[in-house]
Amino acid sequence: MDSKRGVTEPDRKSYLSPSGIRAFLQEVHSEFRKIVWPPKKTTAGLTGFVILLVIVISLYLGSVDLLLGKLVSSILH
Repeated sequence: MDSKRGVTEPDRKSYLSPSGIRAFLQEVHSEFRKIVWPPKKTTAGLTGFVILLVIVISLYLGSVDLLLGKLVSSILH
């Protein structure tokens, strides 16, 4: 209690108490129910796209690295 203003602090629960942990888990469970998952076809298509994109970018970066390495090596020799 703040003696100057006469205002009391609200009751604070410990989040590490069993009731606090239980409340947290109930909130997590209720939030998980709100998740809308995409269909399997959409997930598979997007996964394939990401894998293809990773392969294309890695090939590009690998070739640029190889070319720049050869260029630097030819300049230094």
